[in-house]
Amino acid sequence: MTTTVPAARTSNALEARRRKTQAALERIQAVLEQLAGAKRPITMAAVARQADVSRTFLYEHAEARALVAEAVSRAAGRRVQDRRAESEAIEASWRERALNAEEALKAAHDEIRTQRERIGDLLGQVKDLQTQWSEEDIVRVTTDNANLTRRARRLAAENKSLTDKLAAARDNVRFADKRIADLEVQLTERELS
Repeated sequence: MTTTVPAARTSNALEARRRKTQAALERIQAVLEQLAGAKRPITMAAVARQADVSRTFLYEHAEARALVAEAVSRAAGRRVQDRRAESEAIEASWRERALNAEEALKAAHDEIRTQRERIGDLLGQVKDLQTQWSEEDIVRVTTDNANLTRRARRLAAENKSLTDKLAAARDNVRFADKRIADLEVQLTERELS
């Protein structure tokens, strides 16, 4: 005896299976987008776990397998692009550093050249000074220096003497002011008594 399943029941079962498969595919797509957005590795195990489907479904269902393969391919392409962009950024940074170093080196060479020229000029002036002074000039300058030193000492001594006299005069004025104040007090006391 064979039982025939009504056509309506079969079509309902097929429709339910199709909806379940479509829902699983949508979850898989959402998980793949989420993993790609987070730049996390896309593996069959991770997709199956997060999409709540079996690995068997992922491997056996052609559309699910294609979705995962396409996402893995896009992720690999993005990784290559990211690495290339990172490499280009590093290269640009080093290129900028090299240009800055070349500019600094050029500035340093210019400064060294300028300093060497200045040192050469100063050494020439020193040699000119050494050759221009005669024995009479050296004696005259030495004598003038000794005379100026003696005069500076004499002026310092006079300054000290005048400073001492000023201090003594100030003391005398203070004493006189105090003596005047005392005399005024005495006069006032005599007038009041």
